Amino acid sequence: MIAETFVDLVGENSVVQALVGGIVIAALNLLGASLVLVWRDPSERALDGALGLAAGVMMAAAFTSLIVPGIDATEILVPGVAADGFLRPLPVLIGIALGVLVLDRGDALVPHAHILLTGRKREDAAGQSEQLPIDEPRIASVVLFILAITLHNIPEGLAVGVGFGSGDVGAALALMVAIGIQNVPEGLAVSIAAINAGLDRRLYAAVAGIRAGVVEIPLAVTGAIAVTVVEPLLPYAMGFAAGAMLFVISDEIVPETHTRGNERVATLGTMAGVVVMLYLDVALG
Repeated sequence: MIAETFVDLVGENSVVQALVGGIVIAALNLLGASLVLVWRDPSERALDGALGLAAGVMMAAAFTSLIVPGIDATEILVPGVAADGFLRPLPVLIGIALGVLVLDRGDALVPHAHILLTGRKREDAAGQSEQLPIDEPRIASVVLFILAITLHNIPEGLAVGVGFGSGDVGAALALMVAIGIQNVPEGLAVSIAAINAGLDRRLYAAVAGIRAGVVEIPLAVTGAIAVTVVEPLLPYAMGFAAGAMLFVISDEIVPETHTRGNERVATLGTMAGVVVMLYLDVALG
């Protein structure tokens, strides 16, 4: 019913659907960033619980809306591989490995950006020390955080586009809602970090939404076009998006929520997120 209504409103073109999906998740990121205008001082406990919820939603979504449908799609799009039960998951597993590799290498580059932004002195070709651009550690940390979050927005936008490009509108909608839900606490967390560093509350809330939209919307469209034009890429693309999302969860979100003494709240939030996503997958699928 919900999927049919979405198609009636948006149309059957998967690229247009992906565009709308990208706008929705970017708007929810903006919503989360804007919460600092009304929720001016959220506690660390509340924020860790919200991020735990986001992690649970994304974790379940990676399996229910990307990995399992990707394996199912292999049967149709890569029949030579699908004929062998041992090889059937291979395209998705290759995609997962590539997604993890890309995010791991991207994360490895972020500390180098940190060095460039902290104002740490280095020697130029003549052996003279030079001062790098930003000498305020708090601002440098926020810039690093923004770079990391922007990197992590890449698989989110791509996942939504690939989901709609697969043609399964119900699963794509569930994935869109899941990523949108996790974008709310993510946007709030980044805004809080920026405000704590002394940046303007209103200005940064607006910039955060624009930043998410610039990354997520075009990637959603790109993902839909890629799997529509080259259909056999679909299982690999779904695996790639799932692997990248799982990497973000295990490498960033979960450790972040377990560093301030709120492990139990974050864990309960994660379990609640899994339940929410499983319900959405059934209700929307």
